[in-house]
Amino acid sequence: MLVFAYVIGGWALPAYAHRHSPKKFTQPQLFACLVLKEFLRLDYRKLSALLADWPSLCAAIDLKCVPHYTTFQKAAARLLIAPLARRTLHWTLHVGIALRRLRKRVVLAALDGTGFESRHASRYYVQRRSSTSKFWQKTTYRTFPKAGILCDCASHMILAIVPEQGPGPDIRHFRKAVDEARRVVRLETLLADAGYDAEHSHVYGRGKCNIRTLIPPLIGRPTEKPPSGYWRRQMKYRLHTTRYPSRWQVETVHSMSKRLIGSEMRARSYWSRCREMVLRALTLNIMILRRSAVFYRADATRMALELL
Repeated sequence: MLVFAYVIGGWALPAYAHRHSPKKFTQPQLFACLVLKEFLRLDYRKLSALLADWPSLCAAIDLKCVPHYTTFQKAAARLLIAPLARRTLHWTLHVGIALRRLRKRVVLAALDGTGFESRHASRYYVQRRSSTSKFWQKTTYRTFPKAGILCDCASHMILAIVPEQGPGPDIRHFRKAVDEARRVVRLETLLADAGYDAEHSHVYGRGKCNIRTLIPPLIGRPTEKPPSGYWRRQMKYRLHTTRYPSRWQVETVHSMSKRLIGSEMRARSYWSRCREMVLRALTLNIMILRRSAVFYRADATRMALELL
């Protein structure tokens, strides 16, 4: 896992942030350590202690000395900004295409939003504390971390992630997620739930992006009248004849991420939570790629030539 993240980071990230940097650690090394942190559900202090107690981990990525925990915190703020995080996510998809875990032409993709827990307290605890009579002992969350995730239904790889803050309508991240995924792969059919129901969603997907969008027309008051808009009326009468039942695959991706990596956020500020959600998406993609037996038989140089 650590070595795989180090290899992908070496392809996606420059070795150093600046030509006058101290050059004690490379950015791929720090990125691999951040992926290990998410994989083991550690914080920065525990990650630094783990590397100090386990020299073989440092030797696996040619790390000469253990970074201070603040170095990891600063690296996360630098490496997980939108341009670098987008580039790293794209390289995980390129590697998936090279390993034949992902197709360049995605036949079926699914989009859905999911929320994360703001603290380590369980949902049951928050529910019990919200009903107490003493207002200073109440525990309630008005906002929570949220992300729109677009995934491939066949491989469960995340094609795009749009971090934001909830609660809010899912349709806000529809165009961002579609545009992000189309940078690397070609989408043929996109499945989404009623949270994305709007005529302009179909017009944008089918007219501009040439994607077959399947969204149930359930927004609005219940009525016997046909839905407004041409594509929403088509969904009303023809959705049951399509492959829309496969939309549950995106729910599987949400479950995989929360079961394997965790559903609670360790970060506290808005931007730190956005970076942590992106890092979890990268970690899940690397975990999926890591399972491919082709990687063990492939030479890194040959894979790099195939990706170029």
